[in-house]
Amino acid sequence: MSKRILLVSNRLPVTIDKKKQKVRYKPSPGGLATGLGSFYRNYESLWIGWSGVTEETLTAGEWKVAAKRLLEEYRCAPVFLTRADIKNYYYGFCNKTVWPLFHYFPNYTVYDKFMWQSYEKVNERFRDMVMKHANPDDTIWIQDYQLLLLPRLLRERMPAVKIGFFLHIPFPSFEIFRLLPWRNEILEGMMGADLIGFHTYDYVRHFLSSVSRILGYEHTLGQFLVGNRFVKVDAFPMGIDYERFSGAPKEEEVRLEIERIKKKIRSEKIILSVDRLDYTKGILNRLEAFDFFLKTNPAYRGKVTLILVAVPSRTGVETYRMLKREIDEMVGRINGAYSTIEWMPVWYLYQSLPFHKLAAFYFLSDVALVTPLRDGMNLIAKEYVATKGDGNGILILSGMAGSVHELGEALIVNPHNREQVAEAIKTALEIPQEEQREKNRVMQQRLKRYDVNRWAHDFVERLETVATYSRELNEQILSAEVKKKLINGYKKSFRRLVLLDYDGTLVRFVKRPEHAKPDQDLGSVLRRLAADKKNEVVIISGRDKETLENWFSGIDISFVAEHGVWLKERGVGWSEIEPLRNEWKDDIRPILDLYVDRTPGSFIEEKEFSLVWHYRKADPEFALIRVSELREILVKLTENFNIGIMEGNKVLEIKNAGINKGRAAQTWISKGPWDFILAIGDDVTDEDIFQELPGNAYSIKVGFGPTRARYNIGGVGEVRLLLQELSTAPSSGSRNRR
Repeated sequence: MSKRILLVSNRLPVTIDKKKQKVRYKPSPGGLATGLGSFYRNYESLWIGWSGVTEETLTAGEWKVAAKRLLEEYRCAPVFLTRADIKNYYYGFCNKTVWPLFHYFPNYTVYDKFMWQSYEKVNERFRDMVMKHANPDDTIWIQDYQLLLLPRLLRERMPAVKIGFFLHIPFPSFEIFRLLPWRNEILEGMMGADLIGFHTYDYVRHFLSSVSRILGYEHTLGQFLVGNRFVKVDAFPMGIDYERFSGAPKEEEVRLEIERIKKKIRSEKIILSVDRLDYTKGILNRLEAFDFFLKTNPAYRGKVTLILVAVPSRTGVETYRMLKREIDEMVGRINGAYSTIEWMPVWYLYQSLPFHKLAAFYFLSDVALVTPLRDGMNLIAKEYVATKGDGNGILILSGMAGSVHELGEALIVNPHNREQVAEAIKTALEIPQEEQREKNRVMQQRLKRYDVNRWAHDFVERLETVATYSRELNEQILSAEVKKKLINGYKKSFRRLVLLDYDGTLVRFVKRPEHAKPDQDLGSVLRRLAADKKNEVVIISGRDKETLENWFSGIDISFVAEHGVWLKERGVGWSEIEPLRNEWKDDIRPILDLYVDRTPGSFIEEKEFSLVWHYRKADPEFALIRVSELREILVKLTENFNIGIMEGNKVLEIKNAGINKGRAAQTWISKGPWDFILAIGDDVTDEDIFQELPGNAYSIKVGFGPTRARYNIGGVGEVRLLLQELSTAPSSGSRNRR
């Protein structure tokens, strides 16, 4: 990890502040700056983000000084944002659209085109700042929901650079995400990264589903093939700076704060609640549960104090101001109902806490009440457990927090169930100390092993691996040098064999197969190739023989139909590759009919010696389930028939076993020697052709991914361009075709 890492986030770890004409620098609040701080300091890195102050606040001279100091002293590069940007991009689209929707609060979500345009503009501004500082061998790691478009924007400008993206909030289910009017743009933006990380596999699963359903990409074990590169999606549960929190109670400043709090709170038991003031954190629900606990457990009145710390957040958003008023009123009601001269049930702090105070609260608290309604991870739960050391304390944790997957020894609750949370409080206060220590010990070992540095290191290592896969894939691309060699070999040869797949190779896939008829340009290219007496051109397709003969009428070429069932040599009629039977179709067709009925969008294509179940137009996730079911049924049904099941591009074909494109291609290959062979195909069925070719042949797969072909080519357009160049290439010899 010796090369430089560019961290890109909405906020820098350093905030600029200007009061009384004096510019000051202070650490930024928030989990991201805290969590990544230690990693960023330990490696060669540059952090790019907003400084926390608007462009209008400082003079040009002050900005020049500030930018220089941030770069030299803090290794930070500021992105300049105006008041309008903060209003429409940050308080607008980020916090009125993405935040509530991704946290399952669609009723709070605002869909505003102007805010979306501001979001686009600010992401472009971040791109420009990254471009200003980035080198080709840098690793760019983009953080969180404010910059969902940035990976693609950078990919367009720096195609080969390594880009990672991590989302620190939940990714919602497809049913929620599809409500977003700009869902395509958001997904395409994220897919510009090489590696996309989430805190939990639940979020990974939701993202994969949305990409599949909305963009149409298929994945294998969380890996997509997008153009000429891989995109990996995986879960990386973020850790904390474990040593810092576990060692905090030994620090003098923390010990002094512990003693000060002990003198102020005389209760036997302390329950701690620390959160940003946000509706996703469930603070109101938590207060209701504590109120219910006091109401139903009068013996604990006067003995338990809830320390409620609400850190100010997004005060410019009306929803948050309303929430603040509701919390104030509920705290007032609880304290008014139960307080005595000696005891106040809720000690309410509306402020951000410095580390030594927070650590002191963690250490002193008998119970931590961490019950968000929805949370990407929630590091407070981890920090609390780490700070307990060998001491006592019980964590009550919401099942809706990402950290629940790592902190299973906590008391897990549904934050919407007031009675369950209240019962958990009572249980936590009564758990024996030995059991408390054992629960914490197990969780602490886990948190220590996978701390924030391990989390970041794992992510960057995985990013390097994915980028290496893509780099190796690109090395197979038909380069200009190889293409030149191919064309020169074609020119110098006297006996050439050209084997071409059709759908996905010569024409793009279309929703309705009958619309894939060759256009005039393709017909002209094939006519020129066929007119050259040195060439033998063979179209090897899965289509039926009648369609091929009709579409290519008047072009003097050979054909293979139905993936190898039928052959037609130039100037000769059709023949079967071997005598075939099709009585089995009567047994198989009812099964396929059933699956057509059960899978909307699928249909059956019947060929003379095969049946094909197409599911290109079906829901992709649902279709994959049906494919798996159907394949299993067909395997059992065809055990006693000489029948094979072949999977192609969104098709399942049942046909006579042993019949494939490779065997059909061998009919022409065996008529060698050929001094030039070219085979091009895009499908898994074309791999059989590539396998049959001699070592000196040019084999090309259309698209990217694992293949037996020697080279890859981008798409149909590039195939046509290559064939166009071959069809117009002057020959260097005059020997006739044998």
